[in-house]
Amino acid sequence: MNKIYPSAAAALDGIVRDGQLIAVGGFGLCGIPEALIDALRDSGAQNLTAISNNAGVDDFGLGKLLQTRQIKKMISSYVGENKEFERQYLAGELALEFTPQGTLAEKLRAGGAGIPAFFTKTGVGTIVAEGKELREFDGETYVMERALVPDVALVKAHRADKSGNLQFRLTARNFNPAAAMAGKITVVEVEEIVETGALDPDQIHLPGIYVHRLVLNATPEKRIEKRTITEKAGA
Repeated sequence: MNKIYPSAAAALDGIVRDGQLIAVGGFGLCGIPEALIDALRDSGAQNLTAISNNAGVDDFGLGKLLQTRQIKKMISSYVGENKEFERQYLAGELALEFTPQGTLAEKLRAGGAGIPAFFTKTGVGTIVAEGKELREFDGETYVMERALVPDVALVKAHRADKSGNLQFRLTARNFNPAAAMAGKITVVEVEEIVETGALDPDQIHLPGIYVHRLVLNATPEKRIEKRTITEKAGA
């Protein structure tokens, strides 16, 4: 089975539709599937629910989909650095399911593991627990969280072989493996594709069984969210 597609647009062709639940890997602007986000924007798909740790910035990452009003709801743990997100949310134009960061990661991991729900103490007694089942275990109250199983997962990895086995680079691993495992269809953007067998089996971070489509983006922008420079005295 050939998993390699000639472009990000081709990799999304036939699998992206209006109203879908879409998971997008990344943390801030680290490890985001830049080319796939652009292709999703260009697909014109509307009324999307996006699962992502955050929503990019105003002109990059998922911020591009907010600008085109293609996202109707965000399932996120952090929504700073994005004025358009703030504007849409405060105006009642965008729905938000605020989810603690660890809970969000576990909701994706559970979805990939076939676990429909789990209990956690995080969020008990706050608005996070409103409308959810509470249960007591050993004298402590827990809230039930449902797993997330997105229709499509968009993922960024550093390297892949032709079978879809993945390697991530440093902190760019972040939410990407969990999103990849949870997706019904997982599309991965990588900077390098090598022959099957070229990767050390002990250095494979995610097996290719979770990967359905691959696209090469050898020169991603890798934008830095905030650049801070300290001036040295006398410099």
